Amino acid sequence: MRVAIIHYWLVAMRGGERVLERICQLYPDADIFTHVYDPQVICQSINRHKVHVSFIQHLPASRRLYRSYLPLMPVALESLDLSRYDLVISSEAGPAKGVIPAPDSTHLSYCHSPMRYIWDQFHVYQKTAGPVTRSVWPWISSSLRGWDTNSSARVDHFVANSSFVRDRIRKYYRRNAEVIHPPVPVNRFRLSQDVGPEFLWVGQLVPYKRADLVIEAFNELGFPIRIVGTGQMAKSLRARAKPNIRFEAHLSLEALAEAYARCRALIFTAEEDFGIVPVEVNASGRPVIALGRGGVRETMIPGRTALFYPEPTVEALVDAIERFAIWERDFVPGEALANAQRFRPEVFDAKFQASVERAVCAKTEASASALAPEWAVPAPLYSANAP
Repeated sequence: MRVAIIHYWLVAMRGGERVLERICQLYPDADIFTHVYDPQVICQSINRHKVHVSFIQHLPASRRLYRSYLPLMPVALESLDLSRYDLVISSEAGPAKGVIPAPDSTHLSYCHSPMRYIWDQFHVYQKTAGPVTRSVWPWISSSLRGWDTNSSARVDHFVANSSFVRDRIRKYYRRNAEVIHPPVPVNRFRLSQDVGPEFLWVGQLVPYKRADLVIEAFNELGFPIRIVGTGQMAKSLRARAKPNIRFEAHLSLEALAEAYARCRALIFTAEEDFGIVPVEVNASGRPVIALGRGGVRETMIPGRTALFYPEPTVEALVDAIERFAIWERDFVPGEALANAQRFRPEVFDAKFQASVERAVCAKTEASASALAPEWAVPAPLYSANAP
């Protein structure tokens, strides 16, 4: 089959791009289509493919300001010519699924999340946006919601990265979705015999990740914690943090794996669609203290590999950390390692390829049925209008 893979943008190697990398390995001859592409920051296994860009790439400062061009992305997607491809795989978290595939092609969408900034996180983004964006965003997002819902009809088969995302696909698009968890390279991580007293938080320092709760909680408790990440809140968080909280903007993969293996526990404060970091920490034999919402409810085993707290408040987080001091004596690293094995890349490969095969077969059968001559359709045994 001639295969096209659509990805929203290629400007960093984050979780969505790691999934894309795995899909590219499954379909080594596929062409990639995206809005904005920066090959300098993208891995070689993706760069080896032929990458086509939309007209967004050629707009001013597109690699840095790509989100500002969001209102133009529906038109940009629909301008891409996919008429010669038999299989279209869209990797959806920003606008990607809204391409126009050929009528006889199969379109499978792997959905990391419906666009959160126009759906369930709309009010969060609205409150934290600048004054100009805040004034126009309600009008832009309303138009985008209509297009996003309508374009979901162009997808033959949805795959969600978690049950949490599946439920949102059902809510916003009124479509069913199969659940296939993302691949996590668990074999990159190892146990350490040298576990330290320091807790760990890893992520982008942006509002919805709720690193502010960590600062307040650890200011109160006085326990040491290491904050790894950058983002728009970095300056304000550093200013509020006491000396027991230390910040690092970036870590290499090797240094991050060591940080996982040596931390007392990971603090995970975001409501994520899936959440790869907790799985990586379990793969390092360490426990997680997490907000009990979103993807972690599927990836973690409460009371065995993780301790949940119910609400995104400082009080709830402080209570969880204090309970952890007792619970950690019963934590078994081997259980965390075994839990992480559920998300091996080989598991993803088998499930994803089987899903594609089912989607292609279903589309072929539907097309064959539609093309059957009238005489090949069995006549009804009776008519409601018969005497």
